[in-house]
Amino acid sequence: MELITGATGYVGGRLLERLSREGRTLRAVARDPSRLDTHAPGLDVVGGDLVTGEGLERALDGVSTAYYLVHSMEPAAGAVDFSSRDRLAAEQFVAAAQAAGVERVVYLGGIVPTDGGLSPHLSSRLEVEQILLEGLPRSTALRASIVIGARSSSFRILVRLVERLRLLPFPGWRDKRTQPIDERDAVEYLARTPRTPGAEGRSLDIAGADLLSYGRMIERIADLMGVGRMPVRLRASATLAASAVVSRVTEQPLELVRPLMYSLEHDLLPRSDEAPGIYGLTPRGFDRAVEHALAEWETLEPLGAR
Repeated sequence: MELITGATGYVGGRLLERLSREGRTLRAVARDPSRLDTHAPGLDVVGGDLVTGEGLERALDGVSTAYYLVHSMEPAAGAVDFSSRDRLAAEQFVAAAQAAGVERVVYLGGIVPTDGGLSPHLSSRLEVEQILLEGLPRSTALRASIVIGARSSSFRILVRLVERLRLLPFPGWRDKRTQPIDERDAVEYLARTPRTPGAEGRSLDIAGADLLSYGRMIERIADLMGVGRMPVRLRASATLAASAVVSRVTEQPLELVRPLMYSLEHDLLPRSDEAPGIYGLTPRGFDRAVEHALAEWETLEPLGAR
């Protein structure tokens, strides 16, 4: 039995679809079970909350591998900030998993900046990774930067900017670099992890085939959408003010946009390129990932710029 936490989220939902197609025996835990497709083949749905610990004993009963795909991006609730909630959830989950005899956890976090500059959200992701690996030593932590997919929040923000702005402001972080990963590759890494002995007890960076600057990423998205956009180079980053503007333009919550924009101020590059060899995967390129994501997007809703 495999458990998916965060199954109502973007990556968790995609993983649920992938594992269901393979016929694997699955359980999902969600605060609101009604948001899950309870008719998915072989899926057992359990109500639970990782922060309060409610339902964890039932969710973990008989589980060999648990996917930990829960992150807090909401505004702070009272005096408890997102990092405290994430820490509490991870600690409670590890304790419950140990008691249930879970063999390993598979976690998806974020690539750490090469210059050591950690945003609060990336710091929290790293702390959760450490809690999981220390508490359940056979676990695997995968780290990714931008995931390219029709429902990926970071990708949708970039597409909305291209769609709605004829003049594209390129702040000081435009030359910072990363290796975005195709959603299909990220999900495949997750799906293969329980059956990949070489990934046990490790933290591995997963990335796409192409290394690009953030400025070049936006230019390529505009080209693949078939629109002409004029880049406007700015000297400063001004992330605090710019994130508020981006939030309004893209109609995405500020508490989501701001941490994503802070992460753009650093190179987000994999520590090594060993993951594809360990998993036997050949990562897709950026253009192929974007074209696939845009094609799916247009089956869901129209894109004004195409």
